[in-house]
Amino acid sequence: MKPLVSAVRVGKSFGSVKALEDVTLDVMPTEVVCVIGPSGSGKTTFLRCINQLERIDAGAIWLDGELTGYRIVGDALHPLSEAEIAKQRRITGMVFQRFNLFPHMTALQNVTEGPIQVLKKPPQEARASAMALLERVGLSHKANVYPAELSGGQQQRVAIARSLAMQPKLMLFDEPTSALDAELVGEVLGVMRDLAQTGMTMIVVTHELGFAREVSDRVVFMDEGRVIEIDAPERLMKEPREARTRNFLKAVLSRS
Repeated sequence: MKPLVSAVRVGKSFGSVKALEDVTLDVMPTEVVCVIGPSGSGKTTFLRCINQLERIDAGAIWLDGELTGYRIVGDALHPLSEAEIAKQRRITGMVFQRFNLFPHMTALQNVTEGPIQVLKKPPQEARASAMALLERVGLSHKANVYPAELSGGQQQRVAIARSLAMQPKLMLFDEPTSALDAELVGEVLGVMRDLAQTGMTMIVVTHELGFAREVSDRVVFMDEGRVIEIDAPERLMKEPREARTRNFLKAVLSRS
């Protein structure tokens, strides 16, 4: 079985700041990988590079066996056009911290927009699929409600349904519960647990260590733009090899 995601020595800088340095990670189909680490450690930047919202400066990322962002011609790399990048991006779904729903569209319209406009699905088929996805995230009764009338947790669940409507092979979650009140976190994590159980490949940037321990196949600890440690959740949480990992976990657990 080949990796669905293969990042090899990825680097990304913003001016003089190295956001990512020498990041290497393979993610296999159906695997759930949680990425943890302090703020500014490069976690979000790494997701954005996988989804080509940021162009990497060094290394390479393969997605489903295809080099992202570039075409190899002889011994040279040629950047892909925006249209070609958009086509590569279709196999990934990304859920952001702040939901990013269209405020002028209902929940149902938010979920059908991509399939109709991008995948060119017939509207009736797109609506049927969207209703099934809203049912899956527990929000079929909110289909005709606008985002402003939904709680943060409900908006995030609509955002998950919207990403799933594009039939991705990979789901990327960037701190999906960080903008939510504590009582709303559980409903979003519950949907993500169910999604993991269906075999969806997921990379989840999260500060929810309990979720990472329970749901992930592996946990990645990042700091200062580097991957410090990768291990099974129980081992990494209980017996981390690296001092930086131990110090981070100690600090997080002392605040909980």
